[in-house]
Parts: sequence; structure tokens; C-alpha cells
Amino acid sequence: MSLDDAVAKPHERLAKALAGDLDAVNALIRTRMASRHAPRIPEVTAHLVEAGGKRLRPMLTLAAARMCGYDGPYHVHLAATVEFIHTATLLHDDVVDESGQRRGRPTANLLWDNKSSVLVGDYLFARSFQLMTETGNMRVLSILSDAAATIAEGEVLQLTAAQDLRTTEAVYLQVVRGKTAALFSAATQVGGVIAGMDEDTIAALHAYGDALGIAFQIVDDLLDYQGDTKATGKNVGDDFRERKLTLPVIKAVALADATERAFWARVIEKGDQRDGDLEHAIDLLNGHGTLATTRQEALDWAATARAAMQRLPASDLRDMLTGLSDYVVARIN
Repeated sequence: MSLDDAVAKPHERLAKALAGDLDAVNALIRTRMASRHAPRIPEVTAHLVEAGGKRLRPMLTLAAARMCGYDGPYHVHLAATVEFIHTATLLHDDVVDESGQRRGRPTANLLWDNKSSVLVGDYLFARSFQLMTETGNMRVLSILSDAAATIAEGEVLQLTAAQDLRTTEAVYLQVVRGKTAALFSAATQVGGVIAGMDEDTIAALHAYGDALGIAFQIVDDLLDYQGDTKATGKNVGDDFRERKLTLPVIKAVALADATERAFWARVIEKGDQRDGDLEHAIDLLNGHGTLATTRQEALDWAATARAAMQRLPASDLRDMLTGLSDYVVARIN
């Protein structure tokens, strides 16, 4: 079952409710990703920005601002900022991970080269800071610049933790909070800040985005071992081949006997992977039930996101955001 088939309604309702704002965000993105002097920039950016992504993160900003009664115009700037930061990190990630596929299409670094991906990613980061300063709101600038730094920190932490069998679930959560949840929580938080909301409301929006982002990443990691390439747009086993210690594997290593631990040390720490190793790894994960326990953790974080949203006044947009917590885990149902 695809993501859209599983729970299309909350996402589609939100996109419909925000259609005018999303059109404005897309128009602003196209304008700001242009470059008079370097045509490679819009070429690379357009390949990823227009690849059919859900625009989930900018929708979080738009929805949070509208739910809090904001009439604009700077929620559009902030939503575009969030999408630029996200796109920049994807360009850099694909270079670091040597990925060949993103959203079901060849990655920019494969179509062009690593240099283009890195430099265009840098350009988008710079554009994002230009956009956020135009709001004239120092707290917004602080939140989003902190998020950008946290994302980079999480990615660097992952470099050292991802291939170390001593990595714990706590370290994994720290990585996830950095590389994924930081932007989710910033996206929702700045929507409340630009609307001038009270601190309790802003804290609830932050808690919602944090939990939603963690659930989203856990699901993404889980799908690496049990997903459908056609549905997810990524190759099953990519994390395994890239020797990434994600939550299902961390749980399995903790339960491993000496023979199993030696297998994980060979394929993850030493990078000595052979034919049949991915299938054996999946057998070990199933044998210890770690795919099932990882799935439950994703569902628990989605429930935490729903609970945070219930701290806000009732509205249609609140219901749609609550439904998004089901949307992000629908791929594992």
C-alpha cells in the first residue's frame, strides 16, 4: 500500500486548505533559486525541488501560522526558507552517501557532479538566510539558524556513530533529532512565532514538530529493510550498503550472540559485505523482532505528536496537522 493510498485524506486536505499559500511559496522558490550568472544553479535546484516532493516541511510552517491566525505575508518567506534548507541538505547528503536515487529519480550528483551538488547546496543555504532576514524577526532568524547548525551537527555525529557497534539508541535519537527533527520542529515553531503566539503555544508547536520528525525518520530507516522501492523512491538496503547503524540494527546488535555480533562487525564496521548479507541481516532483524519494535517506536512518537497538537485550540487545521502524524507512519501499516 502506497503512502497516498494508505492515508491520503489528511495530507490532501491540508494541501487543499493551503493551496494559495503553497502557490505563493512555489513562486517564491522559483524566483529565488534563479541565478543570472550561474545557470547550473537553477538546473540542479529544479531537478530536486520539482521532483514531486510532498512539500511537507513548508506546509508545516504555513499551517502553524494560519492555525495561529496569521494573515501574512512572511509565513510564505519562512516556508520557502524551510524548503531551501531541506533541499540544500539533500544535495549535500547525496554526495556524502554517494546516493544514486532520490524521490525515484537519479540524484543531482549523479546527473551533474559532486562539486555542483555541494556548491548549489551552499547557494540554497545562503538564499535561505536571505529569506529569513526579510521577515525582520530576530527570533525567527535565531530558530532557523540554530536548526541549520543542528542539522549539520547531526550529520557529522552520524559519520562517527553510524559504523560503530557501540552506538546506542540514545545516540541514534540524538542523530535523528539533529538531521531530521530539528527542521520539522523549527518549521512548526516559526509559524507560531511569526504569528505572535504565547510561549505555551510555541512550545506545543515545537514538541509536535520534534515528535513528528523523529517518527518520520524512524519510518524512513525501517523502510530501508522492508520498503518497496517503487513506493518509497529509494533502494531497499541502501543504509545497509552504506554501513549505517539505524534503529533496527542497533536493537539487533544489542540482542546479538557472539556469531551474530561478528557478522555485524564484518558488514558494518569493516565494510566486508558479500552476496546474501543483506538477506541474512533482514533475517536477523526479523528473528529478534527488531523491525516490529522499531515500528512500535515510530507509532509511539506519532502518538506524542498527536498529543502535543491537542494542546492547541480546536480548528480544522489542528485536525489536519494531527492527521499528519498518521500520514508519516502510514508507510509501515
